[in-house]
Amino acid sequence: MPRLRVLLPLATLPLAACSVGPNYRPAAPAELGVPDQWSVPTATTREDLTRWWDRFDDPVLGQLVQQAATANTDIAQAVGRLRQAREGLVQSRSSLFPTLSGSTGYQRNENLRGGGRSFTLPDGTVVDTGGGGSNSYTLGLSASYQVGIFGEIRRTVEASRAQYEASGYDYASVLLSVESEVARNYVLARALQAQLANARSSLALQDDNLEIAGFRVQAGLVSSLDAEQARSQRAQTAATIPQLEQQYNAAVARIGVLTAQAPGAFKAQLEAPRPIPKGPDTVAAGIPADTLRQRPDVRAAERNLAAATAQIGVAKARLYPALSITGNINTNATSIGNLGDAITGGLFAGLTQAIFNGGRLRSQVRSAEAATDIALAAYKGTVLLALEDVENAIVALASARAREREFAIAYDAANNSAILSRSQYRSGLTDFTTLTQQEAALLSARNGLTQARSDAATALIALYVALGGGWDATRVPVAPPRDAPAGSTAAPVPVPTQTEAR
Repeated sequence: MPRLRVLLPLATLPLAACSVGPNYRPAAPAELGVPDQWSVPTATTREDLTRWWDRFDDPVLGQLVQQAATANTDIAQAVGRLRQAREGLVQSRSSLFPTLSGSTGYQRNENLRGGGRSFTLPDGTVVDTGGGGSNSYTLGLSASYQVGIFGEIRRTVEASRAQYEASGYDYASVLLSVESEVARNYVLARALQAQLANARSSLALQDDNLEIAGFRVQAGLVSSLDAEQARSQRAQTAATIPQLEQQYNAAVARIGVLTAQAPGAFKAQLEAPRPIPKGPDTVAAGIPADTLRQRPDVRAAERNLAAATAQIGVAKARLYPALSITGNINTNATSIGNLGDAITGGLFAGLTQAIFNGGRLRSQVRSAEAATDIALAAYKGTVLLALEDVENAIVALASARAREREFAIAYDAANNSAILSRSQYRSGLTDFTTLTQQEAALLSARNGLTQARSDAATALIALYVALGGGWDATRVPVAPPRDAPAGSTAAPVPVPTQTEAR
């Protein structure tokens, strides 16, 4: 019998190596509809975009992005979900090992009457001490082990590991989203500062025009129509300033919230105007297949597919027998020193097999297969959406820079025309309507140039994010301990391998 107890667990080891269900195989880029080259012109070399904001050469932008990456509340939630996924993996891996539990106890038995000693109180009352008591000490150890003959436990661990990795990539996706939103609002704030400067500069010129028109009306050189036109134009320009200020304050407030601070936290720091960040003239987008490795949302979708595939094996394993082994060792003695004198134990191996369940187990297999089909379609859709994001950003950047070049020419021409018109109006060589038109064209060209520069910077940010910039794509992010110092975030370190998980 002792020999059998040793051989029975060993005999189950070869059986435990069998895992039903499909083995996951990552899809090739061609299977996902990924072309060899982009359909729009771009450099095919691959750049390191881990800290793409440094390419704008704006220290304030870099500071804000880094502060948001360490303090943003959405990122903190993603880190919490990552911790949960990590603990889910730990719990799944625990099923690969036996469960041990111990017990101990003490019991005191007393004979309250008879057979004991007695004594008489001064008042003549006889008290029986009830002697003859006994002690009982027990100590036990029990163990149970779910063998998982057909790999249901290993498939469960495989699914949990894939879900944990997907949570890491989801964290990276949130990180990229927050970084890009901070950068976009920073560009917007600088663009609104420039538009406010344009409006105030134009307003100063229109104040001069209104004064000149007033003098010419008083001198009888022109009718009061010129003065009314000048007053109307000035009021319309002045009316745009409060709206621009409101939009600027909203952008600054958004930056404050994104960095987990009060909305007005950065008003003083951003008050001094700075140019709109420009960034490099060229960006190498690499090849389309690079997006499968660089984009965290694509990698999260791939890990979700791997988890769904593993769940098919979990569901299929329920169709086959399940083996569990339990054992216990117990001892009982009247004193602690005698606990090892008499030891008893038992071993039980049980095999269970579902016979009839109304098709529920097979339905679960089909449901898991359907979930895998859904995950595969979602993976393909995420890949194609990533490719679309990249190409749209490339085209948007080229378009914004082309408009910037044309608006620079338009601004130069409009500025020259406005100077000539102002000089001619003062000399009485042209009417006020012509001056008004030229100065309106100048303001429009100024704002057009500002908007084109803002659009170029925003498109460049979108391109960096579309390419998966903003995180270390060489490692899977994992969560720090809960008691990590304030401001720390998920650190990019490798996840446990399958060998380590077993």
